[in-house]
Amino acid sequence: MLLAVNINNTSTTVGVFAGEELRSTWRISTERRRSADELGMLLTGILRQGSVEIDEIADIAAASVVPDLDPIFLEACKRYLNGIDPLMVGTGVRTGLRILYDDPRDVGADRVVDAVAAVHLYGAPAIIVDMGTAIVFDAINAQGDYLGGAIAPGVAIAAEALFERAAKLYRVELKHPQTAIGRNTPSAIQSGFFYGYIGLIEGVVGRFRQELGGDGKVIATGGWANWIGKECPSIDIVNPELALVGLRLIYEMNRSEGRAKR
Repeated sequence: MLLAVNINNTSTTVGVFAGEELRSTWRISTERRRSADELGMLLTGILRQGSVEIDEIADIAAASVVPDLDPIFLEACKRYLNGIDPLMVGTGVRTGLRILYDDPRDVGADRVVDAVAAVHLYGAPAIIVDMGTAIVFDAINAQGDYLGGAIAPGVAIAAEALFERAAKLYRVELKHPQTAIGRNTPSAIQSGFFYGYIGLIEGVVGRFRQELGGDGKVIATGGWANWIGKECPSIDIVNPELALVGLRLIYEMNRSEGRAKR
């Protein structure tokens, strides 16, 4: 089995593949202060909770946008996951993706794995909307090349800033509002975030489509995709596991480059 791990700023997504089948997935918080032992015990615990024995894990593929956690993750794998040296998506790793960004090294590993999966699953051109710590838009042209994108503050970041800076506004649960016109403070905040972010997404996706000049799929992923993505007219597909699929595909591309075949 392949263990796929996507380490983002707010949450870490973990998945186990048996061949091409994604058997189980988990989402855990990303904690920079965790020790290698804490992370290792957490990973082995959720695997066992999913009825996956540690000895069944043959290899690990990971993407990370939190450099401080990389050595901790590697040490956790060494101590608790059969001593496996994970394939970390980065410079020198084959992805099959041509990146046309001014400096390809500036494209985060999370954006790369999303793009690889999107092209494989849905074809090109494509637009990806990753709704996590940030709202990240990625554009892929008709040739399957990664062009670039746009980045905006994510829902949680914006909410935290609002509650910290506005003295009379208090924290509320962000959920689907009953109406766009809020009749009290909680419903007004919920409406502002829900419909405000839908407007943001629709606006950026519309601009991307004009520049791409095609009718490719628009795919939503990330922790907030199920809340907002399903209500956006421009979103064709909601796939929260997009990054995990991308990690599996990249792992398969690199197996012949010296990865372990256990």
